[in-house]
Amino acid sequence: MKKIVLIEDDADLFSLLKYNLEKEGFALVGSQTGKGAIDLCRREKPDLILLDIMLPDSDGLDICKGIRNHPELVGIPIIFLTARASETDRILGLELGANDYIVKPFFVRELIARVKVHFRGQQSGAKLLKAGELELDRTACRVKLQNEDLQLTATEFRLLEFLMTRPGVVFSREQLLDAVWGHDRAVTDRTVDVYILRLRQKIEADATAPIFIRSVRGFGYSFNESVLTTMAATA
Repeated sequence: MKKIVLIEDDADLFSLLKYNLEKEGFALVGSQTGKGAIDLCRREKPDLILLDIMLPDSDGLDICKGIRNHPELVGIPIIFLTARASETDRILGLELGANDYIVKPFFVRELIARVKVHFRGQQSGAKLLKAGELELDRTACRVKLQNEDLQLTATEFRLLEFLMTRPGVVFSREQLLDAVWGHDRAVTDRTVDVYILRLRQKIEADATAPIFIRSVRGFGYSFNESVLTTMAATA
């Protein structure tokens, strides 16, 4: 059962979403204030976060930034729920790391449909990840391209695995360093660029025009979700 954390201060909307999402088979926990939201997410380890921006005691944008800067939470999809409807607000929300942006008022069925779309893209439990002719076997720690084994270092494998299991999410270099190299490291942001280049040289047909690993100017890198084709059943 997929778990959702809902941070929404409107009591009526909170109850409405909780009822309908649980009716759809999701487990839902949440809060009607922003205080402690990141700790709540750390405790619950949700599969997705629904986050209001205008909270009585917090700014949802700051909460989003905190989640995206936390190594345990960085890959969790975030959907903003907000009355802020301007193009500037939408762009800001997405640039801060949200995966989707839904403007109030909205239809509950639309929200549920968007939640399901994000879950279809999640592959965190899959043993076999596929993107076109690229295949990563998490059990055997093996990567193939066009059925030919690729020789990746352990760090290259971890970096590719991390990105493939979080398609469409843009990660900064610092976030990738924390997730792949860990906190106890003696490497710099430049290290990420070097490893991305090495990976591209091994998995891309043309490393100068990459299909799998996208660069997001001014921020970092993302695995192209449009090339993900299938995944193996979870254990």
